[in-house]
Amino acid sequence: MGNCAPAALRTNLRSGVVAVDMVEHVMAGLAGLRIDNCEVWVDQQEMPGCDGSSLPFVDALDAAGIVEQRAARRQKLINRTIRLGNGPSWIEARPSWSEETILRYELDYGDGSPIGHQALEIVLSPESFRKELAASRTFVSQAEAVAFQAQGLGRRATYQDLLVFGPRGPIDNELRFADECVRHKLLDMVGDLALTGCDLVGCVFAYRSGHQLNVELAQAAVAQDGPLEGLKRCA
Repeated sequence: MGNCAPAALRTNLRSGVVAVDMVEHVMAGLAGLRIDNCEVWVDQQEMPGCDGSSLPFVDALDAAGIVEQRAARRQKLINRTIRLGNGPSWIEARPSWSEETILRYELDYGDGSPIGHQALEIVLSPESFRKELAASRTFVSQAEAVAFQAQGLGRRATYQDLLVFGPRGPIDNELRFADECVRHKLLDMVGDLALTGCDLVGCVFAYRSGHQLNVELAQAAVAQDGPLEGLKRCA
């Protein structure tokens, strides 16, 4: 967690002069499949954007093969409510009656937006991650895309590389899910919370949160009283 450096629309890692940027989709793929013993070697500072989702990384992991090991996964039980943020955007972790990770996200772009209001709740598992989240892609409004390119960001990206929303919906692209935007927000949350290095057992609810709040919650959860405990499966 100490190496994490969240930035606008991405999560980066720093260690001295070494930096790796935009790690959230790789981390989401690993965490979503419950892989916690894996070395990722890179030759560029920024991780591949691919199609803006975690699906290419999931496919690569499946092609490499996943091996179950005789070691326990680490988990952290949320034993008290942690809430960060305020009215316009917040994130909260609560204890759960089950031994599951339950994630819920709500986004709200207003009635006049083609994105509108979306909400989704899932019980995180390799099966639900593959089916519900892995293929969901990064999205921005057309105004945001223009602003980012004016700052020198994403100049090689096209409307086919991610979802760019105009007044009537995605430009030169089609949705994979009717609520793909909220699914991608949950995907980002999975990747950011994976920086804890363990499974968070509890309920995490968010309203319009982003990478900064997600990472702050992960830091607060790790700092919470209570030991790390072992699960049975490790890959």
